[in-house]
Amino acid sequence: MNFYKRLTLFATLLALIVVSFGAYTRLTDSGLGCPDWPGCYGTLSVPESIDQIEKAQAVYPDSPVEVEKAWIEMIHRYIAGILGIMIFVIAFMSIKLRDQINYSLKWPFFLLGLVIFQAALGMWTVTLLLKPAVVSSHLLGGMTVLGILTFLMHRNYGTHRENFVSNRFERKIIRFSLVLLFIQIALGGWTSTNYAALACTDYPTCHGSLIPEMDFSNAFTIFRELGVTSLGEPLSLEALHAIQWVHRVGAIVLLGYLLFVAYILKVNQGFNLWRNVLIFVISLQFIIGIANLLLHLPIVLATLHNLGAALLVVILVGINSRITKPWQN
Repeated sequence: MNFYKRLTLFATLLALIVVSFGAYTRLTDSGLGCPDWPGCYGTLSVPESIDQIEKAQAVYPDSPVEVEKAWIEMIHRYIAGILGIMIFVIAFMSIKLRDQINYSLKWPFFLLGLVIFQAALGMWTVTLLLKPAVVSSHLLGGMTVLGILTFLMHRNYGTHRENFVSNRFERKIIRFSLVLLFIQIALGGWTSTNYAALACTDYPTCHGSLIPEMDFSNAFTIFRELGVTSLGEPLSLEALHAIQWVHRVGAIVLLGYLLFVAYILKVNQGFNLWRNVLIFVISLQFIIGIANLLLHLPIVLATLHNLGAALLVVILVGINSRITKPWQN
């Protein structure tokens, strides 16, 4: 059981790395660093020598070899593959340990199914040339994997506790924070995958207006190619305004809601550390989001913004794991 517990802990930490490195891969435009899947130009490594590059170019003449981007993409695939193997082991070990774990077997096996689907999304990201719906789904799937692993980890390490949130309505408010967070992550992913992050570079206004001209219908058409409408016309600046503006509004709503959750935790004993960490991370996340606009999306800040979202998933799942009556491990 101790090995199983440690495995869920390490898998959670690795999932955090995979999600963050996946964001870095996307932000550096390395998602198509390898034009095929699961290999890279037909191999499990990256072509680096002149001879290897010439052979790769002969097979994929429309995809120039960029060694750095190819390595970023392959490293992301390698660590995601290691995570997948760890989740496979967790799922099948849970059968043997089903009388000792504090959750239904459906959780580890749903997680395994989700990881397999994530692998398919990773492939489609390449073969469908970064379709926004596919890339955004891949991001949400990664965050969901992280959230479930965090839940399993807390259950595995759960011990008797005296503190929990006794008010049922307050527990519902705290649980709903996860829904709002995932909506905001989806909006952030849609902003990133549509390259709308710099559609407005001032704050709180957008090109000097609090409510700029926006095209919502084309902005949130899910099934379309990158950079175009469903009719194949170029996506307008107004559509990009709409995408970023909705993400901005979502950030304000989420900030206010999580500060209210922090207040609820304040009036319940035993949650001071969780409350302080939540306030710190959501405040820093909001500041980094604004800085990304004003500084024109530097890679480091943009990656930290994605890491901040992942940390909020970990924090809110951790809080939600502790608001109900204690369990005995």
